[in-house]
Amino acid sequence: MSRSFHAFIFALALALALVSATGCGFSKRAAESPPPRLFSQLKAVTAEAQQRYIAERHKLEVITSATELQKSWESAIAFCGTIQCEVISSSVTTRADVSLPSGNLSVRVAPQDLSKLLAEVEKVGKIAQHNTEREDKTTAVVDTDAKIKNLTAFRDNLRAMLAKPSATVKDLVDIQKQLTDTQSELDSETTQRKILANETEKIAVEISFSVEGQRQSARSQIWNALRDSGSTLADSTASLITTVVAILPWLIIVLPLVWLLVKVWRRLKLRRNRNVIPPASSTTT
Repeated sequence: MSRSFHAFIFALALALALVSATGCGFSKRAAESPPPRLFSQLKAVTAEAQQRYIAERHKLEVITSATELQKSWESAIAFCGTIQCEVISSSVTTRADVSLPSGNLSVRVAPQDLSKLLAEVEKVGKIAQHNTEREDKTTAVVDTDAKIKNLTAFRDNLRAMLAKPSATVKDLVDIQKQLTDTQSELDSETTQRKILANETEKIAVEISFSVEGQRQSARSQIWNALRDSGSTLADSTASLITTVVAILPWLIIVLPLVWLLVKVWRRLKLRRNRNVIPPASSTTT
């Protein structure tokens, strides 16, 4: 064989080796890593499976002075308007007699702004108590989402059936009724999903404002008990007088009527006794 033929064989073997190595490497990479689209889908499903929906609630008791309570309450409400915070309810009572002022505030705040709200509350008063509650709403959210998805698909199918020209009048009536019921149920589930979203995407915070030394002394408690007992006695006496006044006109009418009925009954009884003939006595000889 010529030298040129050996060179050709060597070059061909080298080319086959390179192609084989490249193919093996490509096959190995293809086997180890999935396609980009499949990988993204698997990643999305995994993230959705790991997501939890937690409803979080905080309850705080804030102590302030009697003169600063309303100011602290107003300051907390004003600060809520500067962050992602929504006031649900609020109330405040002023000082009256021996009772001390108090206030309540219920808000929903975004998770990233919770620390800001707590820091502001610490500025306006002393946090005497802080309770945290968490409730897992994942099952309810997943079930509601599945119902919404199924109802939406069913509604779309009903609309497609309603648009068919081959449907009879009876079919149209039945489809329209089913479509109305389905849409009503879908609206209800959508509203429930919004409620769940509000509970899980925002944190509920309830703040109660009270005054230092809000517990009354023993003397004040005794005085309040005596005052309450006098008020209770006066209320009972007033109720008794009202009852007597309400019954008195009926007594004036009923008592003479009862007396007349008794008198008539006695006369009838006496007359009956007179009309009774005594049995004849038998004699023996």
